[in-house]
Amino acid sequence: MKLYNTLTRAKEEFAVSDGVVKMYVCGITPYSSSHVGHAMSAVVFDVVRRYMEFKGFKVRHVQNFTDIDDKMIVAAAKEGITVAELAERNIEAFLADMDTLNVKRATVYPRATQEIEGIVDMILRLEERGYAYAVNGDVYFRVRKDPEYGKLGRRKLEDMIAGARLELDEQKEDDMDFALWKGEKPGEPAWDSPWGPGRPGWHIECSAMVMRYLDQTIDIHGGGRDLVFPHHENEIAQSEAYSSVKPFARFWVHNGMVRFGEDKMSKSIGNIVPVNEALDRHEPDALRLFFLSSHYRSPVNYTDETVEGHARAVGRLRQALEATSGDGPALDGSDHEAAFVEAMDDDLNTPRAVAALFDLARDINRSSGEGSDVAGAQETLRRLARLLGLTLASAPEPAGGEDVAPFVNLLVELRAEMRQAKRFDLADRVRDELAALGIALQDSPEGTTWSRS
Repeated sequence: MKLYNTLTRAKEEFAVSDGVVKMYVCGITPYSSSHVGHAMSAVVFDVVRRYMEFKGFKVRHVQNFTDIDDKMIVAAAKEGITVAELAERNIEAFLADMDTLNVKRATVYPRATQEIEGIVDMILRLEERGYAYAVNGDVYFRVRKDPEYGKLGRRKLEDMIAGARLELDEQKEDDMDFALWKGEKPGEPAWDSPWGPGRPGWHIECSAMVMRYLDQTIDIHGGGRDLVFPHHENEIAQSEAYSSVKPFARFWVHNGMVRFGEDKMSKSIGNIVPVNEALDRHEPDALRLFFLSSHYRSPVNYTDETVEGHARAVGRLRQALEATSGDGPALDGSDHEAAFVEAMDDDLNTPRAVAALFDLARDINRSSGEGSDVAGAQETLRRLARLLGLTLASAPEPAGGEDVAPFVNLLVELRAEMRQAKRFDLADRVRDELAALGIALQDSPEGTTWSRS
């Protein structure tokens, strides 16, 4: 299989020598509720992991929580609670949302506040090697000491200076130098260090976690495209300066952004849709299918209407699983599986993989109507859907337990009249809308029956 590597700007053959994929994915800063953009990144790397395991690899997946930074401190102060209380509440909510989305739990979820010893040791070594310097309780990384700085984003240092949001500080040797350690300020959480009480900078935590839980060189480092600079650029610089081992990560994998209107979905902009609100309005499979119907490196535009369209599509997959298997010729789903695997081997091309699922579902429905044995093909559909994290579980029962039979029967009769009038577009729409509501229709020479999927 091939993966696109942000570092080389090319698709490269992916392999590991020991059969274990070491994957680190940058997690959330839990200062408020997680949003749909966070969910997309989680789903993307969940599929990376699932497919790696399907290919026979074992995956050690580490994802961090940045549970101390400026935003955490400000948000906690506004609520009148401690930073630790804020972090615990939002981390618990995030994990619950990811469970609902059928995202596999990471192997380890380290937190910045629990990694202080390793962070301090790393900074000390950088200081000994001349890559870091201390000023009045703060410690900074000397960017210009790294001649390869900027290689991930393919930008020159001068260009980055012009376009960056710099940590302006007169005590720094160079405006591009970034903080490894921040000295204590009144009212802020702090930990002891050789430079006095303080807390880690943003970037250093990830390097320390990678070194502790994975290795000096890992196979995949993932995150959103917005993290390429400065976060991942700085990670490379400080990690390779610390270990003298290159590369820090063999593959840099970045997912595209979720857009809401004209801008990317962002807490700082305020145009966010919290994950829990999205899950209140849409079933998990519909949200996952929305993410996976675009290539992971592409941006996606979020609207409730678009996700509802994917809910109807999920209904069509469920309908195929509910199709009656006959005693005629068996349907062979191997061609569809081959198309699915070929797509996923090509840089996890989930749009093509999803198309293979729907082609298989279409053939199941057609063959079932002709009396074929579709049980094997249905199992193939279930198995391939699971690789994308789709459960295709039964849709929720109608609220209040209303008896919907009279309404469904009426729609079935109207659909039959539409088919007789050759209004197949309207007939298909009725079928699809019912499927999205968890009602599967089965057509046969004797007529149409229905059941809850």
